[in-house]
Amino acid sequence: MAKRFVFFYLMKHDPEGIRAVVPEHVAYWHNLILADYLGGPFSDKSGGLITFSADDADEATSIVSADPFITHDLIEQKWIKEWTV
Repeated sequence: MAKRFVFFYLMKHDPEGIRAVVPEHVAYWHNLILADYLGGPFSDKSGGLITFSADDADEATSIVSADPFITHDLIEQKWIKEWTV
């Protein structure tokens, strides 16, 4: 049975780098077509929050680690937590 996860992240201060990678980041998450996906940036653009379902913490971590914001080293801090809704 799939579990629900939350990916909470804060961005590095690199407005140009972030702006360049946003389309990749958005496409990445939309193309996964994950169950229970919901996500978006904070209104101050300091980071964002994504919720989704995965089989376990290893799968959730694997999904998050391929996020273009991470692969382009644009995230300052991140948390991946199982969420009991």
